[in-house]
Amino acid sequence: MATEIINERLLYPSYEIIGGEKIMAPAANATHNVIGGRLYMFIGTYLDANDSGYCFTDSVDVHFPDGTLFKPDFSVVLKSNEQIVNWRGDIYGSPDMVVEVLSKSTLKKDLSVKKDVYEANGVREYWIINPWDKSVTVYLLRDGKYFLDDVYALFDEADLALLNDAEKAEVKTEVTVAILDGLTIPLAFIFKWGY
Repeated sequence: MATEIINERLLYPSYEIIGGEKIMAPAANATHNVIGGRLYMFIGTYLDANDSGYCFTDSVDVHFPDGTLFKPDFSVVLKSNEQIVNWRGDIYGSPDMVVEVLSKSTLKKDLSVKKDVYEANGVREYWIINPWDKSVTVYLLRDGKYFLDDVYALFDEADLALLNDAEKAEVKTEVTVAILDGLTIPLAFIFKWGY
């Protein structure tokens, strides 16, 4: 049995399972890693200080109840849901929050298939981070369906100069983490990286 698992990991070093089919999962690029690391640092510090849960990067497989296997870029499991974490392996159940950072190779899947799977399996909060336009789209689960909570975008000085005073007053500079009692993360912190 152990030999079969080792051979499978060598054959498919990084894969996801969608609809029973194994699909190669490309390794995360530097942008993914930096954004995921910053979320891990910020949210992880909050979870640790409040002894309220755990966060994970894309190195942990998430096995959903419907048989789907994904490697979310970032996920949160609250203490009340920690029974889904196999501390010597993977996550077997639905995290409370999942974040995907868009890349050209995963864009379509993150916006459609993954969103549908996360919704169907009861992930309470789903973030889609777009590194090109420095935005965060937040979906929250209500009555088994996702609704768009908000789209947060980081404005630079040139962007702000194009807005009138009323529009500037509407600009949000922080993203709210709904599952964490309204914890907010500055957009400038999330997108503090190089390109």
